[in-house]
Amino acid sequence: RTIKMIEPQVNYIQQIYRMIIALIVIWFINLIWPFISDVILMLVFAFLFTTLLLSSVDRFERKIGNRGLSVLSVVIILLTCVSTFIGSFISQISIQAQEFSERVDQTTMVNEFKSLGDKATSAMPSFMKSEESSSDYFANKLTEITQSVLGSLGSLVSTVGNFMFIAIMVFIFTIILLSEYHKFKKSLVNSIPNKYFEVGLKLIYNIEKSVSSYLKGQFLSAASVGGMSIAGLLLLNFFGANITLVIFIGIIAGLANLIPLVGPFVGMVPALLIAFMNNLGNDAATSHMFLGTIPSPFFSIDIIFMFLIVQQIEGNLITPALVGKSVGLHPMLVMIVLLIGGTLLGPLGMLFAVPASGVIKVIIKEIAFVRKNAHLL
Repeated sequence: RTIKMIEPQVNYIQQIYRMIIALIVIWFINLIWPFISDVILMLVFAFLFTTLLLSSVDRFERKIGNRGLSVLSVVIILLTCVSTFIGSFISQISIQAQEFSERVDQTTMVNEFKSLGDKATSAMPSFMKSEESSSDYFANKLTEITQSVLGSLGSLVSTVGNFMFIAIMVFIFTIILLSEYHKFKKSLVNSIPNKYFEVGLKLIYNIEKSVSSYLKGQFLSAASVGGMSIAGLLLLNFFGANITLVIFIGIIAGLANLIPLVGPFVGMVPALLIAFMNNLGNDAATSHMFLGTIPSPFFSIDIIFMFLIVQQIEGNLITPALVGKSVGLHPMLVMIVLLIGGTLLGPLGMLFAVPASGVIKVIIKEIAFVRKNAHLL
């Protein structure tokens, strides 16, 4: 009887000990997190890119029989495609900017902005009109915005430099992971105790499958955003928006959509810029009215409204359905997870929320299986 009384006490002490250890580990991680967060972020992105490119590298290796050459071939093809796309887009934008500078001089631009200010003032209800709604006020505001943008160029250069450093490190980590992926996986498998060997193999396989399915769902979502953006811009062109580089803008919006809710707005910026350059000096575009009631110079309100529709369709229908199905989560749960991730970590939290939830679901499922069948192990 004494032994039976001691056993529950021992188990109780062990549980308290484990809780204390867990709290110490959480406190330590929270303490060092500011110093390691960037490295963890790089490794996570590298793992995602590795998962995306792994099948192509394996396919090349089966054909040429060399892992290093396979990785090099895939990386060269990827870099060629990315650099060709970026170079073509920058080249087309430069041509448009050059044509714009040749067509519109500084005096014409100032007159156009003053004309826009007068039209905006005349469109306002009488009770909203004041000295602050004059064309001079709009001109002063434009000057302040320009000065503010110029003043922030220094911080912009710093941000771009930091981004380039992270991108280069992610690129290096991705190459290392692609080259050594199967060796890493083999080492991980060898470290699993014999008692949990089959469960461990199944867990690794399901995690790989969950992440791969998530990436496929994300790319389908990105393709749908790109397609909707292209269709919307072509529809605006039908009504006289005169937006060029539609395919480029759609691809940019789709690729940027890999960060949830961001893609459509990233595509909106070049669309507004191109609409402005192409329509400045066009009286019909300058005096255009959205839905016949709201002033929308250069179709700006129309473009913003179109991308808002794309974002709503993507955020409320496409992502929950495609991405949620790919990782086995209910669309409502996907929305909740995205909101929690966005609240905690912003856009990056939204990017990692769904795959992290899928991985956690797989782990919990395997733990439940082990607990249920512990007597058989």
